[in-house]
Amino acid sequence: MNAPKTPPHSPKDTTLPRLLIVDDDHDMLVMLRTVISKKCRCEIEVTDSGDKAWDLVDLWRPDIILTDIKIPGLDGLSLLHHVKQKDPTVSVIVMTGYGTIEIAVRALREGAYDFFEKPFDNDHLLHTLQRSLERTELLRENRSLQQKLAGQESPAGFIGKSQKLNYVFDLINKVADTDVTLLICGESGTGKELAAQALHQLSSRRTKPMVAVNCAALPEHILESELFGYAKGSFTGATKDKKGLFLEANGSTILLDEIGDMPIALQTKLLRVLQEKEIMPLGHTKPIQIDVRVLASTNLDLETKIQQGLFREDLFYRLNVVTITMPSLKEIPEDIPLLAQHLLHTFQKEYSRPDLKFTPAALQHLVTQPWKGNVRELQNVVKRAVLLAPGDNISECDLIPPAQSDTAEKCPCPDLSSLPYNQAKEEAVTLFSRKYLTKAMEKAAGNVTVAARQSGLGRQSFQRLLKRYDLEASAFRDASESSV
Repeated sequence: MNAPKTPPHSPKDTTLPRLLIVDDDHDMLVMLRTVISKKCRCEIEVTDSGDKAWDLVDLWRPDIILTDIKIPGLDGLSLLHHVKQKDPTVSVIVMTGYGTIEIAVRALREGAYDFFEKPFDNDHLLHTLQRSLERTELLRENRSLQQKLAGQESPAGFIGKSQKLNYVFDLINKVADTDVTLLICGESGTGKELAAQALHQLSSRRTKPMVAVNCAALPEHILESELFGYAKGSFTGATKDKKGLFLEANGSTILLDEIGDMPIALQTKLLRVLQEKEIMPLGHTKPIQIDVRVLASTNLDLETKIQQGLFREDLFYRLNVVTITMPSLKEIPEDIPLLAQHLLHTFQKEYSRPDLKFTPAALQHLVTQPWKGNVRELQNVVKRAVLLAPGDNISECDLIPPAQSDTAEKCPCPDLSSLPYNQAKEEAVTLFSRKYLTKAMEKAAGNVTVAARQSGLGRQSFQRLLKRYDLEASAFRDASESSV
């Protein structure tokens, strides 16, 4: 017997609950679909065997299953058992024309939400379906909350236990799964984009990638076309339609990084997007509706920019529904050792130096530094130390960046007199070579060709020395940029 024809399976639409009905009686399937569809707002799929139903659990992902006990293939109790193993939040209601109290008790004991004997009262069935849906929604909300709480200690790679950072974590968890517009403030290098990623990953929009754009990096006319797109032929060179980042982020999240540097003309267009939830690509005559959550970040004082006439006050209040302020490292010095150890662990794996560790003096040195570049600067300093430290201990001297080379001269050389001559000589040569090569690369800002020429060596010979002493040119280029 064939089940009534149903629409082709599609990805789960979360706007309506889904009900799967399983019975090998064709007339019963028709009757149940008719009765339920008149009274309940839900999508209904029907099938006539337990095996087909089990396939639909994967393909269609129902919220509620109403199944007969006596069906071909997997019987109703076996289907119940499999479903509960796969997803205990699905509510399964069992029905039978051969009901006994023993079957009812067994079904309930194995996780059925309720049990019906045929024939049954339609109103009672509809009421039970509604209660079972409420149960499923509640269980899934609780599961989602538990998952969020489990990751609350360190969302999206944040490391720290300070009161200020915990306040940020709490705020992110409270507002992540909403559509409220947020402004993320903080100095350069404090992790504003990490906060945006955490907000996105903890939201219902996380199934689509977040789109990020740096408003300070592009000229006004290019930024406008990147954000809003354009139609083919709308200007010279527009040889095809361009979608634009707001449409790219439809159904997801867009991060407008360095929003304080957005030109005034584009601020006006952005205000319309926030107010009307629509965009007007260049060359289009009708607006396009969009569903995008907007996050904005800045390291500038926007209220000062408002006073200077460089930022729209009405846009500021639209963006500033909730503000997350990322603390600078000087505000959370107690977190610096934790963060440094985390960075060390990461770079140990990346550069195959598993035995490296900080000396106590080195950690204390990190805590007392000003860190104008915040986490980004700390990351570059630790990376450089991992690459350049001569032994297994990272000392205070290994953490002094090239910009403070005068201070580095004051770091004492290690006492090698307690070592056998040959070993001491080898250590001394290694220390000298590392220091010489380091100085040469620092002077050349990481350019191997320039460093080799200034050292009186061929480029290949210089490269071999860098490799022998585990030095990488990229570390010096990174280090030269770490003061940003």
